[in-house]
Amino acid sequence: MECLPAKGPVSPHLPFGDQRSAPFYGKDILSVKQFTREDLEYIFGVAHEMREMVARVGSFDLLKGKIMASLFYEPSTRTSSSFLSAMKRLGGDVIPINEVRYSSVSKGESLPDTVRTLECYVDVIVLRHPEVGASALAARYARKPVINAGDGVGEHPTQALLDLFTIIEELGRVQGLTVTMLGDLKYGRTVHSLAYLLSLYGVKINFVSPEILKMPADILSQIEEKEITGAEFTDLDQALPETDVLYVTRVQKERFEDIAEYEIVKNAYTITPETLKAAKEQMIIMHPLPRVGEISIAVDDDPRAAYFRQMEYGLYVRMALLAMVLGKA
Repeated sequence: MECLPAKGPVSPHLPFGDQRSAPFYGKDILSVKQFTREDLEYIFGVAHEMREMVARVGSFDLLKGKIMASLFYEPSTRTSSSFLSAMKRLGGDVIPINEVRYSSVSKGESLPDTVRTLECYVDVIVLRHPEVGASALAARYARKPVINAGDGVGEHPTQALLDLFTIIEELGRVQGLTVTMLGDLKYGRTVHSLAYLLSLYGVKINFVSPEILKMPADILSQIEEKEITGAEFTDLDQALPETDVLYVTRVQKERFEDIAEYEIVKNAYTITPETLKAAKEQMIIMHPLPRVGEISIAVDDDPRAAYFRQMEYGLYVRMALLAMVLGKA
């Protein structure tokens, strides 16, 4: 027996405030590839309204009576707390299920069975999983919206959306900018997703990494298909002077099978005040966090350091997505 209601159309007799015919109502958020530039403008418009609402009143009852399941198979501080805060500020409730160990999953329950059980209790499922494609699998079986909060080294669509929103809010535009991605470009799902979204605009993208952590060939080919200008470097000095957005990533120890390789590249790049002397005065430094030494704490007071503001922008984007998929945007 299936849990109801299912994804899809509903009765036209709706209470005031519902916009269930609007884009994204009842839809899954699984991949950046599902978005057009028009979609992004719509999402960011709602996110900007959320920012203004939080500044004025803090929280409100837009999603009162709605419940979100936060299903995290991997440790998370920022993404899980961001989604939890987003739902709470919208007046909804949360069932948090973090670092899934002592549950039916540890007894061998499949992911489809887990989400089909949870959807009986909640209205939306936010999922982080170590396997690429896990969110798509969950969505195939779930009748409630599934939001991908990161699947292995695959995608992190909500992070990419908040990254793009950060650029727009900080610099006022995306078109014509030069974005330099630095660090772990092989395993970094955040840069994989962001690179695709940036390819929808007229930008230049520089990729700076050690040889063993280069951006995967399939990501580069997708960008080339969009006729985006870009270049690969191993040295930041060559790319920094023209950079408008410096997107720094940590080298992820947990993704390495050979720890000896990690030890070789873990300190490949460190951004310091001295580094930034070669950078533009009007630019921003971003990082999905956590950092483990790739940006010196001494950089934090630089007005160009946008990474903590970036975390706040993420709240507004996730508020927008939750409201949209639940028909209240």
